[in-house]
Amino acid sequence: MIEDTETIDEFLARHASDVEEAVRKAAAQEIMPRWRQLAAHEVDQKAGPHDLVTDADRKAELYLTDVLGRLLPGSVVVGEEAVHADPASYDALQGDAPVWIVDPVDGTRQFVHGDPGFCTLVALAWRGVLYASWTHAPARDQLATAIRGKGAFLDGERLLSGAPQPGRDLQVATSHPDYTTDEEKRALLALWTDGVAPRACGSAGLEYLAVARGESDAVAFSWELAWDHAAGLLLVEEAGGAHLTRAGEPFRITGGNALPFTAARDEATARRVVELLRAGV
Repeated sequence: MIEDTETIDEFLARHASDVEEAVRKAAAQEIMPRWRQLAAHEVDQKAGPHDLVTDADRKAELYLTDVLGRLLPGSVVVGEEAVHADPASYDALQGDAPVWIVDPVDGTRQFVHGDPGFCTLVALAWRGVLYASWTHAPARDQLATAIRGKGAFLDGERLLSGAPQPGRDLQVATSHPDYTTDEEKRALLALWTDGVAPRACGSAGLEYLAVARGESDAVAFSWELAWDHAAGLLLVEEAGGAHLTRAGEPFRITGGNALPFTAARDEATARRVVELLRAGV
């Protein structure tokens, strides 16, 4: 049982590689055999035509739930598909037990369409603090990891997000304004201004990876479901970046954030994006 941060650190020192192995196996056994091979009966809608779930999502999450729970006795799993079945299970993020936050296939729409732009996201949190994350893009053969205080890595190479190139438009991936409240829509539309080049986001996990790699300058998202953001937020933070809500506070995985929020290559960029989001409202 986890009792303090030292115990978390000890667990990760012993078992971080085991978690990586579990993430890779979930993809190899349950996700990749179904990529570009899905039958119609293996794809369902949840909230609507843009909110899809497949047999790969369900089976990969079940695999990870079993393995991760056994790796860390006393922990709980908050997974996208389990929460869809039982919304009350999301409340575990507020509890005292360590929480595995799992998105088995982030970018399900891309997965269904045969696009390689999807990934598996796993993060370990305790009492609202993120301690480790794994971002695996199996179709791209990439795996990014982050451990609090120990840096971010992509396939073993250290990630440093750096700062945007002076004089170049900020490259910002954003939520689509049509899927937001009126207030959030106004905030996001404020990014369509001189000096910023916004675009629609793809897989949230891969957008965070692009920021951590310094390939993109920021993201601006209008929803706060933990499985979409937990892994990427720690990855960006450990690569040297920052995240802020519209209230100018760090994003909280336990919820209650002022939306939209941003994660960016450096704090100055994060503050610039937040200024624009505020100006829109």
